[in-house]
Amino acid sequence: MSHDFKDAASCWKLILSDTEQGMGLLSIIEKFARENTAPARILFGTSGWRGEIGSDFTFSNLRIVVSAVIGMFRSSESSVMQALGVSGFNEIKERGVIVGHDNRFLGYDFAMEVIGLLQRHGIRTWYAGEATSPEFSAGITMLKAACSINLTPSHNPANYAGFKFNPSDGGPAGSEITSKIEEISNGLMDPSSVIDRPMPMNVDVEKIDLTPLYVEYLRERSTIDLERIRDFIKNEDCLICIDNMHGATRNRIQRILGETPKLRYFRTSDDYLFGGFAPEPSGENMKGIEEVLRAGNARFRLGVIMDPDGDRIRHTDGLKQIPMNYFGAMALHFLHVHKKISGFAVKSVGTSNFVKAIAAKLGIQVKETKVGFKNFRPYLLADSKERAIVAFEESDGISGYNHTLEKDALFGLLLAIEMMAVTKMNLSEYLDSLMKEFGHYYPDRSGIAVDRSLAGEPLVRKLSVIKDHYQIGTVINIGDSIRRVEDLITVDGTKVVLDDGSWFMIRPSGTEPKVRFYIEARTEEGKKAVFETAEKITREALGK
Repeated sequence: MSHDFKDAASCWKLILSDTEQGMGLLSIIEKFARENTAPARILFGTSGWRGEIGSDFTFSNLRIVVSAVIGMFRSSESSVMQALGVSGFNEIKERGVIVGHDNRFLGYDFAMEVIGLLQRHGIRTWYAGEATSPEFSAGITMLKAACSINLTPSHNPANYAGFKFNPSDGGPAGSEITSKIEEISNGLMDPSSVIDRPMPMNVDVEKIDLTPLYVEYLRERSTIDLERIRDFIKNEDCLICIDNMHGATRNRIQRILGETPKLRYFRTSDDYLFGGFAPEPSGENMKGIEEVLRAGNARFRLGVIMDPDGDRIRHTDGLKQIPMNYFGAMALHFLHVHKKISGFAVKSVGTSNFVKAIAAKLGIQVKETKVGFKNFRPYLLADSKERAIVAFEESDGISGYNHTLEKDALFGLLLAIEMMAVTKMNLSEYLDSLMKEFGHYYPDRSGIAVDRSLAGEPLVRKLSVIKDHYQIGTVINIGDSIRRVEDLITVDGTKVVLDDGSWFMIRPSGTEPKVRFYIEARTEEGKKAVFETAEKITREALGK
């Protein structure tokens, strides 16, 4: 059947409604991606620029963004160079840029466009092919590269592509860099400013395999004990299931830990459409692995699911799912108590306070940051006076002491295996023991949509009244209980902490007409009342 589509969005709608049949329509998406020269508003969120392939993420707009990056390089503006960690353009040309992608549609073609433009300006490039975000981060360090460009939208649906930029320290780019790229890109978003396509013959591909560099990085940093992990897998009765969700993490663990029937892999094939599901490490997506683990009879069982670019992870042992709210707290306890690592616990403000309860008894300070892994950079730098033992966020990202400034799902998996090796417990057993000692916490998140006219600054202004109405000492009804505000945190939105340790955070989305709720109750049954309170307070602030 033939189809006529006015734009890529309408074509994607049909593709995603039936991914089995839709694969044949990707050639139409490619045509839109190559021929559509409509400008787009370039905005770097918490982890790069993202857009729909063929609609706003096109070859034309990609060339404009890369040209903006080159313009930023050439300007050698001191504040930007300092953020990049280089002295100027000549150093960038010599140290070079690593370019690669995840498993998305047109990833290779987009990468060749990037490399062609960089080489036109005399900048050395390495082509990493399909690689994970933490491998880019470690690779920058090991190669002493100036930066990397990773073409991935992380866990976004199949119709998205993305552009992640990492400076010379390997971390996510800070606002000093991304604001400059946005400024130059949006200034070039004019039909007369379309950048010519570099000729294929001008692209000289110097390939680099980042996985061996990542393994070398792990050995040098020594936060993870690879030999202990390998010995555990070899000698213990264990089953470890890894769901790669058709992403760039496939084949990585085999190369790090070796081949063994005790390690089983799922969804490793090429599939640009991810089998029709959202490629994120959600509870729903873990059901298949949980069934396999429950059917097994191994003493030690672990299952993980990782997103396409390998920067998010969720764990299970078949009996209980361990979201990052819990796993991050477990990591703090393990690294400090069992591996004797000292420092701080670092978490985003919307993350569970379970880690705070553990840290308080261990005499460890906790640092809370805005949402976005880039905000952990000051605590992950090797020369920081306030170094993180672990840094994690509720949206499934984690790194740790002496490790990458980028969140790392591979690190999350290896750390979980080492936990089992040392504690001789499955993750749910370890978690239960910690909850008995430090208390029970039940985090969750939700949100509501608001009128599109409120998106952005108007929504921020309306919600700002909440912090004035719920000062410390204010009494609030939570279901049938009367609670008192014990703390008020306004690092990112408004977080109201109550006297029983429960809390709710009300935060406007930075890019969508939505209000997000992050909550935590002290019982599973208590979550509903906390959610209801957060929504009621939000609607009052909005005048509804």
